[in-house]
Amino acid sequence: MFHVKQFQEATGVTDDVLQRLQLYADLLVRWQKKINLVGNNTIPDLWNRHMLDSAQLYPLLPKPDCTIIDFGSGAGFPGLVLAIMGGPKVTMIESDGRKCAFIAEAMRVTGTGEAARLENRRIEDIEPFPVDVVTSRALASVDKLLIFGEKFIEESTICLFPKGKKADEELTDSMKNWKMRVSKFQSQTDPSGTILKLESISKIS
Repeated sequence: MFHVKQFQEATGVTDDVLQRLQLYADLLVRWQKKINLVGNNTIPDLWNRHMLDSAQLYPLLPKPDCTIIDFGSGAGFPGLVLAIMGGPKVTMIESDGRKCAFIAEAMRVTGTGEAARLENRRIEDIEPFPVDVVTSRALASVDKLLIFGEKFIEESTICLFPKGKKADEELTDSMKNWKMRVSKFQSQTDPSGTILKLESISKIS
């Protein structure tokens, strides 16, 4: 089983960041008993399945002070992990009120109020604003995520999408509607997983 110290070795986070992530993890375990934040079977391997799976996006961010929007944040993955690790301007979008209540409490206990913002709304209802990075984990297909993201994406915006076995299939499907430059990175947490980095994104008219 993957433990806290292994997470620190894999990511190089400071003791302070690790302590804040531990507070987040402890809170999640407590809340999970009352509401379904993540799959129950993933709790024993929380530091690998959720924490590292989110944290592995951090080195792929284009600059230290980038603005990030995270679609369908759920229990705060990857958005809140990135904010705790140092992402200074993370907006998390989550329509489920109970999950938002959890994220808000996790932001409070980890002291990420200034680095993160939470929107308890549907993505379609958010007023557009430009971002450097779009992230989303286990929410929708690449094509659907780009439809959601279109109003936030500018010429320099990148998308970071952790994907499973269907990554190539989703990419092929999305390229019917979108032009983009694609880079692929092997997931550190799933042998069949891939992180897609999409750049120079534009819709095919």
